[in-house]
Amino acid sequence: MSLGKAMIHARKQKHAAIPREEVRVHTSTVMQAPVLVLNASYEPINICGARRALVLVLKGVAKTEEEQGATLHAARVRMPLPSVIRLLEYRRIPHQTRALSRKNILLRDRNTCQYCGVVLPACELTLDHVIPRSRGGASTWENLVACCHSCNRRKGNQLLHELEDMKLLREPRPFTLHTSRHIMRMIGHSDVKWRKYLYY
Repeated sequence: MSLGKAMIHARKQKHAAIPREEVRVHTSTVMQAPVLVLNASYEPINICGARRALVLVLKGVAKTEEEQGATLHAARVRMPLPSVIRLLEYRRIPHQTRALSRKNILLRDRNTCQYCGVVLPACELTLDHVIPRSRGGASTWENLVACCHSCNRRKGNQLLHELEDMKLLREPRPFTLHTSRHIMRMIGHSDVKWRKYLYY
């Protein structure tokens, strides 16, 4: 059974009496929960969503080291959702800046609008050019930040010194290995299942 069909079956079995909208939100939230990814050597290398982690485990690319507590029910299988997975083959991770992408900008900024500080799901955030493209701003790590729709509209194509009430929470920087490890520790600091892999 495919992952999609298993999720539908899980919804029907577990949430038959709950309105469809609530079930969709709950399932979506669970499947987006962060999962720590370890190399075969147990070195933490990434964070992915629970859906992606399940795919890696089902394909035999990774194995579950720690569980979240929630369980995915399908017709022929009952699968605990992972909290920590480990790759079965060692991957060499280059110690260089990550690719510039929307996903990595949001991860670096921890899904937080860099002007007002509100934390939102990725789908409710935009990317803002600190120096607008219309005024010569480039698409670089140092010029792109996570931004809510409200702040993006308010800023428009203006420079920050032209606005009295808008300032950056922190200076945008490239996403380095150090940044990645720091984010992993920030996300996993309260989870005992993550801490033993992140603090050593």
